[in-house]
Amino acid sequence: MVRLKDTTKAKSRTRKIGAVVAAVASVTGMVFAAAPATAAAYPTSTFSIQVGASYYKGTVTWYNRSVGVTGAFKAVGCRRVYADTRIADSGRRLDWQSSSTWCDESGPATLPVNADVAGGATKVNVWMTTGNPNEGLEHFSCYRDFSTCFGPYVGLPQ
Repeated sequence: MVRLKDTTKAKSRTRKIGAVVAAVASVTGMVFAAAPATAAAYPTSTFSIQVGASYYKGTVTWYNRSVGVTGAFKAVGCRRVYADTRIADSGRRLDWQSSSTWCDESGPATLPVNADVAGGATKVNVWMTTGNPNEGLEHFSCYRDFSTCFGPYVGLPQ
């Protein structure tokens, strides 16, 4: 009679090795999958507009063909915030966005602005007005090359 080899120990060892290999592959996959989502992927610039008790404080994120302007907005009285994208050398405006008019309220305000040209926008203006868009209160000019915003300046941006 031929006696079969005891395979339970071999199967158990194979299962353990397989489980370890699967766990290592899973962890490695999570590490590599998370790598592209780093915060340092796009340059940013910060701004802080403050007029009396009203403010818009936030960040400009420079993407390839758009710009994201995000921040905390507080309107005492009626206020509105704007952002536009430009080519810094020529001053050519690419696009603009604004919030609605806010009166005595606060919360997050996001202004996604297109910059659909090769290389994207090189300048962004961010400004606050009264409820009247022609009454500019204060603005910042932000530049991609420097990852910096300059200001505040009184009035509307040029």
